[in-house]
Amino acid sequence: MEKILVNYTVKGENFTTENLNSAHFSIEKQEDGCRTTVYFDAKEPLTIQKFQIIFPYQFNKDNRVYVNGYQSWTDSREYFIDEEMTELKKFTEFLVKTPIMKRIGIGKAGDYAFCEYPRKTGVFYGWSYGYVRTNDQVDIFGSLSERCGFTIVRFDVENQQVILEKELEGVTFSGKTLIADYARITDEYDAAFDKYFDLMGVKCRQTEKKCGYTTWYNYYGSITEDIVIRDLESLSKLDEKVDIFQIDDGYQKAIGDWLETKQDKFPNGMKKIADEIHKKDMLAGLWLAPLAVTANSSVYKNHRDWLVHDEKGKLYVAGPNWGPFYSLDIYNKEAADYIRHFFDVILNDWGYDMVKLDFLYAACCIPIHGKSRGQIMCDAMDLIRDCVGDKMILGCGVPLMPAFGKVDFCRIGADVNLEWVRQEYKHREDVSTPNTVNCTVFRRHLDGRAFLNDPDVFFLRDNNIKMNFEQRALLAKVNSYFGSLLFVSDNVEDYKDHQMKVFLNTIKKKDIKIVNAGFAEKHIISVTCLVEGKEESFKFNSETGEVC
Repeated sequence: MEKILVNYTVKGENFTTENLNSAHFSIEKQEDGCRTTVYFDAKEPLTIQKFQIIFPYQFNKDNRVYVNGYQSWTDSREYFIDEEMTELKKFTEFLVKTPIMKRIGIGKAGDYAFCEYPRKTGVFYGWSYGYVRTNDQVDIFGSLSERCGFTIVRFDVENQQVILEKELEGVTFSGKTLIADYARITDEYDAAFDKYFDLMGVKCRQTEKKCGYTTWYNYYGSITEDIVIRDLESLSKLDEKVDIFQIDDGYQKAIGDWLETKQDKFPNGMKKIADEIHKKDMLAGLWLAPLAVTANSSVYKNHRDWLVHDEKGKLYVAGPNWGPFYSLDIYNKEAADYIRHFFDVILNDWGYDMVKLDFLYAACCIPIHGKSRGQIMCDAMDLIRDCVGDKMILGCGVPLMPAFGKVDFCRIGADVNLEWVRQEYKHREDVSTPNTVNCTVFRRHLDGRAFLNDPDVFFLRDNNIKMNFEQRALLAKVNSYFGSLLFVSDNVEDYKDHQMKVFLNTIKKKDIKIVNAGFAEKHIISVTCLVEGKEESFKFNSETGEVC
């Protein structure tokens, strides 16, 4: 039988109790099958330092433990119970807590500032949901809503416990409120996740895979109108239809000034580009980081009051990118109106069909306005979906559960690298091909339930790449079998016959069902699937990109 532990503060005095009724609060649990709803009734204003629901759990040597990383870039996979979680360098953990690194924004994409990292064999944690798997059966422990606060799911093999812990920093409780809504579901893998998403009431917005092109992983910020038109023309000549052509970072004058285009690179403007894409019978996509603002932008220079400030009234740095960047406060009316305005122009005046929205975690780096990080992120995704309307969203850099049912596609792993090597970690959101491949395999349960999974880009070109062709072909295959948004960044006109054959086979619509996938041994992923009804099995080393 699970128990509840509460550590809280009233009038400066700290208390810890496992009682459901105390002098300062009462707790009411409502159970309905595998779902439990918990209400917290504070008799006077109080803050909660720790709220845990603790389940006794009998782990065994055959178990695999899945942890879902904090946001879409964070490494997420199954672990053997005698493993230690993927290493976060102690030096990095130290850096993110030093004043100078806080000002630079190192580590802000992760949870390092507000979640203790375990450094012990058999101790694992993730966010919103997780599971213990034995063969084909999983025990899911998962939140059904993060609107009160994010949920940390901890697995402690030594103490034989699974713990659901609410992240409630910044909230003062007064009166009755829903504090936790969660489920424990035991079933076969796919059946368990079907039940989980049914309980959440989340429906996937898209039903068909799409393929496309993005400028980022070949040209990065050095894109021009000429490059775009050239690569668009090459794709339009293919026999296989390409669905989406996306312009990534590099067209805008500054991060935050999304309607101000670099005239030297795009002299005819971004509406012209969308028109050209439509002429080739493709959907037009555009990248932006809608909450991010840099110091060289007009928004920063003229409207600093629109930005998130910390408890001392200082501008809060949300990340080091672009040297560094800040975040719009979604609760500031003028900031929210500005967000609505640039989405309206991009989607309705310029005519883009899809927006790739990046660095969304910036909305909730710190609690603001008496709201928890989880509530802020849910409110941010509500605002964004309302702004975008019926157009498509590709989410990226976002805590995943608030994006469930709100985005059409979502990145489910780190940025892929141009080489397939295990890099020494700086932090768990680092650019990493091994990480993103693991995420592609082990977050497959989200595909078609929460959104359509974007495993990130595959490459087949020979130039500007450090993977051998076997690695490139494997990445394309993994993306095709496990993902539903298949993007490339190559100029396909340069392909040789063998590259074009792999490319066309990768983007071709196929009926693929994953029967099972997991680590057969350390680093070796074994996959069994049905491709057009025919069983296929293969193994590969996720660390090296070698097919076994």
